Amino acid sequence: MPKKAKPTGNGKEEGSVPCKQVKIEAAGGPSSILNFESPSDLFESLISPIKTETFFREFWEKKPLLIQRDDPAVATYYRSLFRLSDLKSLCSRGMYYGRDINVCRCVNGKKKVLNKDGKVHFLQLRKDFDQKRATIQFHQPQRFKDELWRIQEKLECYFGSLVGSNVYITPAGSQGLPPHYDDVEVFILQLEGEKHWCLYHPTVPLAREYSVEAEDRIGRPTHEFTLKPGDFLYFPRGTIHQADTPPGLAHSTHVTISTYQNNSWGDFLLDTMSGLVFDTAKEDLEFRAGIPRQLLLVEATAVATRLSGFLRTLADRLEGTKELLSADMKKDFVMNRLPPYHMGDGSEFSTPGGQLPRLDSTVRLQFKDHTILTVGLHQDQSDETQEKMIYIYHSLKNRRETHMMGNEETESHGLRFPLSHMDALKQIWGHPAVSVKNLKLPTDEEKENLVLSLWTECLIQVV
Repeated sequence: MPKKAKPTGNGKEEGSVPCKQVKIEAAGGPSSILNFESPSDLFESLISPIKTETFFREFWEKKPLLIQRDDPAVATYYRSLFRLSDLKSLCSRGMYYGRDINVCRCVNGKKKVLNKDGKVHFLQLRKDFDQKRATIQFHQPQRFKDELWRIQEKLECYFGSLVGSNVYITPAGSQGLPPHYDDVEVFILQLEGEKHWCLYHPTVPLAREYSVEAEDRIGRPTHEFTLKPGDFLYFPRGTIHQADTPPGLAHSTHVTISTYQNNSWGDFLLDTMSGLVFDTAKEDLEFRAGIPRQLLLVEATAVATRLSGFLRTLADRLEGTKELLSADMKKDFVMNRLPPYHMGDGSEFSTPGGQLPRLDSTVRLQFKDHTILTVGLHQDQSDETQEKMIYIYHSLKNRRETHMMGNEETESHGLRFPLSHMDALKQIWGHPAVSVKNLKLPTDEEKENLVLSLWTECLIQVV
């Protein structure tokens, strides 16, 4: 169980840094809970009444934010996202231990995993929950729960980063996980019951990996509070935390929505540096010169000064670069993100509809939030030469069922064009509508072929 901070006379923790707390009263009906008009509207309604600019200036990657809501409508909506009672029907669809569900409990400051082998049977799961006081962790529920898909798809558009989730269901008087920190930004929605939380100063701010922390290392909590249905909590990656369900009759259910894993400036530098070096080496003889003999057999510190010079050259070149080559980050994001939220079979994303675009047509881009245009290297298999190409990746045909499941195979969907098509593509991407005959390409045939390719992938429509 978490250590409790000693309260001072005014009810605040002695020596702690107060968490920003916002209490709001009931306002509006269920339709006003979240606004799905746009990704930015969705995020602002999620953190309401905090304004977006305030959140990113004062809290994002800096400190926790707690919003306590005394609003039955919000509590009812949150409860609809996932309930303990949902597990019976989900188990009947074929859930497996480890892949879909973990069963665990915190014992003497350590995580004890209680998983069985193979398929999860609901009666056994409920027995472990009731008798062993075990926490049920359901992985990536957006694969099955439509409203979470709807929320997370919009958040992926908003952040430009993968957004995963886990549901934690913990019996009364129990704790599932020991104190730990994560490598993701965390948003918590309390769905059922109550959860008592303790947050601690990070030992590794903005951590790049998950780690369990021993109780004797983390000190006193900086924040301590109890979440109730409808409440919202945010804390940055690296924040040490632990939570338990208070003793009594009711279990607790909360969903943890997370993002920004491996999405730092360091990751972006690693992703783009190889392309910058490739471009520079084509034009700079020093970059093509061989390294000293036996350098790979000794410590490379001897050439640190030389490497510093190369980095300065790259920095100077970067100042005038118009197109950065992305090695993996953009493609990986689009390949692994959720498809657009939709009702029905989603045929509008797999089969082009409407009028076929021709030279006299006016077209407009659709599903822009689910499309990435980038420059990358293409290797010709016949002569092993490399050249820059424009890649357009999209997530319209991604499979919701494999979202954030790691070892599941994914494939990229999209198109490849010569670099000479960049101006024409920027016209389509940058204007509400564009005339095909006005595209910046030398021939009418190239103009028609370009829009036909985009239309076949359901990326444009004739207006």
